[in-house]
Amino acid sequence: MAMEEESNKLHVAMLPWSAFGHIIPFLELAKFIAQKGHKVTFISTPRNIDRLPEIPPNLTDSITLFKIRFHRVDGLPENAEATMDIRTDLEMSLLKKAYDGLQPELTRFLETALPDWFIHDFNPYWIQPIARNLGVKTAFFSIINAWTYGFFGPTEMLIEGTDDRSKAEDFLVPPKWVPFENKVAFKIHEANWTLGAIKENESGFSDTYRIGMISKNSDLIIFRHCYEFEGEWLKLLNELYPRPVIPAGLMPPQFSHNPIDDDKNEAWISIKQWLDGQNPGSVVYVALGSEVSPSQNDITKLALGLELSMVPFFWVLRNSSQSGYEPSDSLKLPHGFEERINGRGIVWKNWAPQLKILNHGAIGGFLTHCGWGSTIEGLMFGHPMIMLPFVVDQGLNARVLEDKQVGVEVPRNEQDGSYSRDSVAETVKLVMAEDEGKKFKEKAKEMEAIFGNRELHDAYLHKVVEYLQEYRHKSMD
Repeated sequence: MAMEEESNKLHVAMLPWSAFGHIIPFLELAKFIAQKGHKVTFISTPRNIDRLPEIPPNLTDSITLFKIRFHRVDGLPENAEATMDIRTDLEMSLLKKAYDGLQPELTRFLETALPDWFIHDFNPYWIQPIARNLGVKTAFFSIINAWTYGFFGPTEMLIEGTDDRSKAEDFLVPPKWVPFENKVAFKIHEANWTLGAIKENESGFSDTYRIGMISKNSDLIIFRHCYEFEGEWLKLLNELYPRPVIPAGLMPPQFSHNPIDDDKNEAWISIKQWLDGQNPGSVVYVALGSEVSPSQNDITKLALGLELSMVPFFWVLRNSSQSGYEPSDSLKLPHGFEERINGRGIVWKNWAPQLKILNHGAIGGFLTHCGWGSTIEGLMFGHPMIMLPFVVDQGLNARVLEDKQVGVEVPRNEQDGSYSRDSVAETVKLVMAEDEGKKFKEKAKEMEAIFGNRELHDAYLHKVVEYLQEYRHKSMD
């Protein structure tokens, strides 16, 4: 019996894209797979591995952290191994080029380890033929939701570059291949980024080509999505992609109260003391994630808008080029700002325990960049969203959330994407302080039943692991 159980155990290797917004969900999936008794090899570059949170002691024997080095790429800053280490679009392309350089060493790893499955991100379009020759199954795990990929279209169109949307204006309406009513579309300032995604960059390939090849050649496609929220997009992807598409659920992060740990966390002690002094539901939590790089003008307008709103706020302001644990000095607040908001607002310039803050009774809203991970964390606590999207999928997320009436997007200039302190102030007041904001609070609270339902989303993950077990030796062609 013991030998039979051992034969059912999987060895799963995992390689996320070099962005912590991707690395952390991959690590959470790794921990879930390991908790089911399987072996996981988690692969990334040395600096990224060193920046990971600690593996729980009960899983250290099941999860192996495997370091694989980038080769030198001219123009890429020294020691840049993740998106938080770079600042420009050119450097982003060069980071993808460095990532492609992992191919030889990754091939040697697969030849030696021969895992049952290799779970990867959207980048390594070159890995599936190598894995298939070795009898290793591949799965593309998207940490981004289904509507984002649905917006970019079917596999063959992505590979061949036959998308007839050739100018920014073409991306301002939902795509013609989406058969149901929806609001998923970019705004003009976001569409310019989209045009870049469908063009070849310094890595030699476009992002859409990579996604097309991945979706064509992977044995399985897994999305951080669920049928309970905008599930029709999962059904659409099963039509657009030639490979099986299954959801992993929303993967809300683990959160539990531990008073003993709280008493040891100096940052949380200080934050909690301030929050405890605020009225219930009165504070807007402000955080733009670790991947967004707002300009100095963006920061100035946001600060002045928060000041003008007269709403209490807790703002986590970090420099995205740092590891997330060091103070941010490159972005300056308006002169005298911190003195003027003293007592009503806090600007926190170090790492902050986001889940603990969002769970505190004083928090009544979340001003966010609308990254999918942050969206999940905000709605798992039922907070209405004040949305300030910047890049990639964030604008599409904002359209869906506003359509669901769980939040309001800060108005921007349609052409250049700029926003004003007045637009920030008015949106914050609308959601947090005005009668009209009650409907957003009520709708967001309803979403808590979906986004915060750990049992629901763990059931999705159970099915993912069962699928990996059932199909590790079966042909999927």
